[in-house]
This record gives sequence, structure tokens and C-alpha cells, in this order.
Amino acid sequence: MKRIVEIVPARPGWYARWRVGPEVTRCYPVTLWALLEGADGGGREVVGVDCVGQWPGADDDGAGDFVRYLFQTPDSGVPEDADSSAVGEPRDGAPRRPAVAPVV
Repeated sequence: MKRIVEIVPARPGWYARWRVGPEVTRCYPVTLWALLEGADGGGREVVGVDCVGQWPGADDDGAGDFVRYLFQTPDSGVPEDADSSAVGEPRDGAPRRPAVAPVV
């Protein structure tokens, strides 16, 4: 089992691309980056958690197979395969809940 060493917010423009079909991909904005470490204290890696709550290597990646992270400057718009329901303000206009990081 890996443990979280550090969590930092992702800057706008980072996306995680997932393969959801043979010729279909979908991008979701990355909301945070997590530095993970193996149980033995070695083997560190950084993973991005997208706004849907999935990350590469999770047991329940519902969106499909992870393809890659990509960066697109915010002023150039969103990737053409970005999920429009996951970009922008909440659909119901409700305030967003603040992220809570575990105390280590």
C-alpha cells in the first residue's frame, strides 16, 4: 500500500485524458497532485486526481484507461475531448466544498 506524502492543488490547464472506447478519449481537469510513496519508504510517484475523483492506478477508475496528462494554457480553451459537465461552475450553482487533506 502506498501512502500520501504531500498534496498540492493543480494549476488551471492540467487535464487527465482517459480512453473510454476504442477510438474515444475524454479529458477531465486535474484538481490536485499527490506525491505517493511505497510502504517501504521508496518508490515515489506523482499522480494527478481529476475533478471526477479518479487517478491512474485506482482500483475503480470508472472513466476507462488512463492515457496521459496534458497541459493547455487556460487562454487557449479546453481540449476538444474535455467533458463539458466537468469544466466550469457546478451545475446546480451550489458552492464547492473545500478540499480537506489528511493530517500526516
